[in-house]
Order: sequence, then C-alpha cells, then structure tokens
Amino acid sequence: MRLNTLSPIVLTKQVARAMMVGGGASEAGGRIVNISSIASIIGFSVLAVYGASKASLIGFTKSLAREVGPVGLTVNAAAPGFVDTAMTDAGAQRDQIVRRSSRKRLAAADDVANAVAFLISDEARNVTGIMLTVDVGSTA
Repeated sequence: MRLNTLSPIVLTKQVARAMMVGGGASEAGGRIVNISSIASIIGFSVLAVYGASKASLIGFTKSLAREVGPVGLTVNAAAPGFVDTAMTDAGAQRDQIVRRSSRKRLAAADDVANAVAFLISDEARNVTGIMLTVDVGSTA
C-alpha cells in the first residue's frame, strides 16, 4: 500500500504544487500520469491487496483531475494488463492469459510507454480523469 498508493499521492502533492507555481495554467498545462493496473478493475486470485492499491489510484486520479483541472493540469492513469517481460515469460499461466486476450498476445512494454507518451502529449491536452487500459483486449 505504501508503494502503490501512498507514494504516488505524496509525490503528486509535491509535483502538482510545483506545476501550479511554475505556470501549469498555461495552454500546455502540466501532466500527471499514474500507473495503475487492470487488477484495479478485475479480480485476480492472490492479488487482492495489489488490486486494491491500484484501484485506489483510479479514485485518486479522477478526484485530482477535478481539483487541479482549473489551473491547467491534466491527471490520468495508464492501466497495463500483463506485459511481455521476463517476469511473464514462462508457463501455462502465460498461455492462459494470452488466450484470454482478444489479439492472442501480451502487450509490450513499449505499448505502455506509448500510452503514457500520448497522455503527456499536447494531443491529450483535453483528456483528463481517465484510465487508459493497455491490455490487448483482455478486459474487453
């Protein structure tokens, strides 16, 4: 809970304050992106506390988006599903996850990075308070 909930809240408090003082209300505005997880919206065995900690970030993201929106900041969350990494590289469970995906594969780390890049870009200047899921259709 400290890592997934309290740390982002404390860090965001400092960052948002600096963004507001530093001209966050400009046209470009400031961007805050929290990293949540699909575990925040789907239950997974043995991940109850992890899911709860990531779900808390969604509530925080939505509320903070309303609080700091008037001064030009956007606040969003990226919610990756299972990502193709060394940690997810083995076993029958990986195969089951891949089968559940609508594209029959896992997302790549670059897919998550690209979602975050979009959320901090000028193209997303009017996107705030959302959770962008990057899970190759696993939650569809």
